[in-house]
Amino acid sequence: MELEHRRQKIIDLINSQGSVWVEELAKLFDVTTQTIRLDLNDLSDRGILKRTHGGAIRLKIITNHDYISRRKLYQDEKKAIGVRAALLIPNDCSVSLNIGTTTEQVARSLIGHSGLTVITNNTNIINLLAGTTNKDLILAGGHVRQEDGAVVGGEAVEFISRYKVDFAVIGASGLDSDGSILDFDQREVTVARAILHNSRTRILVSDCSKFKINAPVRICGLAELDYFITDGIPPQEFLDVATKVRTEIISLQDNSMESHHVI
Repeated sequence: MELEHRRQKIIDLINSQGSVWVEELAKLFDVTTQTIRLDLNDLSDRGILKRTHGGAIRLKIITNHDYISRRKLYQDEKKAIGVRAALLIPNDCSVSLNIGTTTEQVARSLIGHSGLTVITNNTNIINLLAGTTNKDLILAGGHVRQEDGAVVGGEAVEFISRYKVDFAVIGASGLDSDGSILDFDQREVTVARAILHNSRTRILVSDCSKFKINAPVRICGLAELDYFITDGIPPQEFLDVATKVRTEIISLQDNSMESHHVI
């Protein structure tokens, strides 16, 4: 069994069972216990699980609410962010969006656009835009994460990498004042990175509550974004980084920040 395939199986097991044991995994995959320890150490270093004596357990991250509950959080703020993001995206262009309740609001605000090619790993966005006119909808292939409808994994990354789009719109689970954009799931992070890498203009959409969430996996830094659209005013350190790397912050709370971008 190839290394990455085995490690993905380990991730699936720990997500379904909550814990795994070195001896059992070694027997299951017919490899040495040392190989399994290397697998678990790598996954631990990537923020996917927590190592324990003799095995590993699923990370218990209470701030990562289930997807339906997250839809209900900051609904008005997310809707306003979605409307503002849609103003940056013209008709007759291509756009990629990743999984997230805020990116769904961006998609909702794109319903009236025409001539769009929409590429996403978010099945909810496809369902939302299905039936709207003058749009070409493309869903990335791969493993569907059933708890939120995200298509994740290597196949999704490879699929997205076939395209070069005009706009990328991503959300995030956490934001750090040093300019780091964060998430909980390494598989989703690799998809988000592919979306950013294969786009011409890169937009992050997130409400300011994400500055209170310490997610373990880094998607990117502010330097890899062109715009950050949010509902409030970010911490000063974050603003300073944005100025340094020339990322434009659009805050819906303060019109004076509508062009927080040093030329």
